[in-house]
Amino acid sequence: MKIMKTEDAVGQVLCHDITQIVKGVTKDARFRKGHIVTEEDIPVLLSLGKENLYVWEKMPGTLHENEAAEILYEICAGKHMKPSPVKEGKIEVIAQKDGLLVIDTKRLQAVNALGEMMIATRHSNFPVKAGDRLAGTRIIPLVIDEKKMQKAQEVAGDKPIMQLYPFTHKKVAIVTTGSEVAKGRIQDTFTPVIIDKVKEYGAEIIDHVVLGDESEKITAAILDMAAEGADLILCTGGMSVDPDDKTPLAIKNTGAHIISYGAPVLPGAMFLLAYLGKNKIIMGLPGCVMYAKRTIFDLILPRIMADQKVTAEELSLLGHGGLCLNCANCVFPNCGFGKGY
Repeated sequence: MKIMKTEDAVGQVLCHDITQIVKGVTKDARFRKGHIVTEEDIPVLLSLGKENLYVWEKMPGTLHENEAAEILYEICAGKHMKPSPVKEGKIEVIAQKDGLLVIDTKRLQAVNALGEMMIATRHSNFPVKAGDRLAGTRIIPLVIDEKKMQKAQEVAGDKPIMQLYPFTHKKVAIVTTGSEVAKGRIQDTFTPVIIDKVKEYGAEIIDHVVLGDESEKITAAILDMAAEGADLILCTGGMSVDPDDKTPLAIKNTGAHIISYGAPVLPGAMFLLAYLGKNKIIMGLPGCVMYAKRTIFDLILPRIMADQKVTAEELSLLGHGGLCLNCANCVFPNCGFGKGY
């Protein structure tokens, strides 16, 4: 940077904040670092006692913070995202559609580890809405070596660090199990909860049956629903190790590939996830989904609705952060639940 007479600084870029203090009224930056000085600014600057200014001296091979932020944005942003206007050297990434945000955390860390630059994001594998802020990008100094930004592009690779997968329309069928419900001994309070949750993602309920605990009938119902065109089949109840709980056996007997029976998440330890054929998903939902506000179902459903495959390894990683604290004032997903990886 260099020192310049204020009267001669029109068109120059400030290297530091300039604070205005009016007793009892304000004490704040009147001009921010990175501001481009205009003719109208000169009398204001002089009234603040600024006869001289530090301005950025453009050197070959260096980039201004605004130029660098644009590079970081390009490193980050995938489809269905847009930039905010650049402000004080920062560009934010904005969602253009509802969907699932997925972040390559290894490449994100590799860029941030270079120093003098930062990308701060939301957490991966959580739902977002159109208009949500997904990330913020900027460099730390006012200027940066152009070669360092080239290194950032190199370690980030040839595809965006962030992806936004829009939710897809899914046909959902529900198998409610349990002799106590089938025989009318208690009211079915499980199914309404499931319907409300899947409809948040625009799902269509195409079938619902209430059965007892006979595994053969549950298996037959699942296969019938799959043949009718259900993309997602949800089996409620019957997921524990009690002798009357036959839902896991029924799902296995469909021939589906079971990804996991059990997950390191509370509430939701007795969760089952399976794939029938290439694209049809079966979930066995434990009873906690009926009464707990947030469970394993809230962590996995958004991924399924965005057509993302869920692996056994990914489920095992949920143990770190997999304990819901059942807060009186629930702020999920703005909390630690499910953010173990």
